[in-house]
Amino acid sequence: MADFIRYTVEDKVATLVIDHPPVNSFNRQTMAELDAALDALSVDPAVKVIVITGAGQLAFVAGADLGEIGELLKKRDPLGAQDMIESGQKVFNKIEGSNKPIIAAINGLCLGGGLELAMACHIRICGDRARLGQPEIDRGIIPGWGGTQRLPRIVGPGKATEIILTGEMITAQQAMQLRLINMVVPGGEVMRQSIGLARKIASKSAVAVTAALTAIRGGLDANLIDGLANERKQFVTVAASDDAREGVFSFLEKREAKFQDK
Repeated sequence: MADFIRYTVEDKVATLVIDHPPVNSFNRQTMAELDAALDALSVDPAVKVIVITGAGQLAFVAGADLGEIGELLKKRDPLGAQDMIESGQKVFNKIEGSNKPIIAAINGLCLGGGLELAMACHIRICGDRARLGQPEIDRGIIPGWGGTQRLPRIVGPGKATEIILTGEMITAQQAMQLRLINMVVPGGEVMRQSIGLARKIASKSAVAVTAALTAIRGGLDANLIDGLANERKQFVTVAASDDAREGVFSFLEKREAKFQDK
């Protein structure tokens, strides 16, 4: 039985809640439970889209458990530090590489490991009073779960360097201007908007959604020619599916498509 992670499934959308009071910080157990939940949801045929959020209104995730990090530093345990970083990177890579879209519903403070989690998600919806940042530098450390890599890719190297080296928080509105998030909504609307978007995506063909994610992901670090080749491969794969025929012929026949995800 998980202590810090819970999830429910309704209308093909899984809502996964990180519930580690008071600010939903990540420790080893929370990260392990998140990993296990992702594994379960990834193979659940009843789930087509996942929404990740934090319990309460104070924080999405306000970073890693500094008490746990302090124990590693006290012991001067580099192997323990390496294991902690590798474990977190593995989980967040799993999110980014998921064939099911994952939406971050940012309902409060989104700092350190919380922002790294959000950046690994495919889409980010943010409450208007949320604050985001990578404050690790203020503690004499650096982001270790992808912050130095994903943030520059999303907002550009100059702004990412400023955010990481100053440790200063930015507002939801500033994050929107930087294209760090997809949309800003009133705080009380974060989950409704996130689940609404998730249900909209879940109504599409899972075959096409997976192919689109694969093409997008494969092209991010490839040159244009290789990216186009991957896109072509994914299109040919989708074109052979029953859902492709249903989607095209339903349009031609002026009726609503009924996808079977095959």
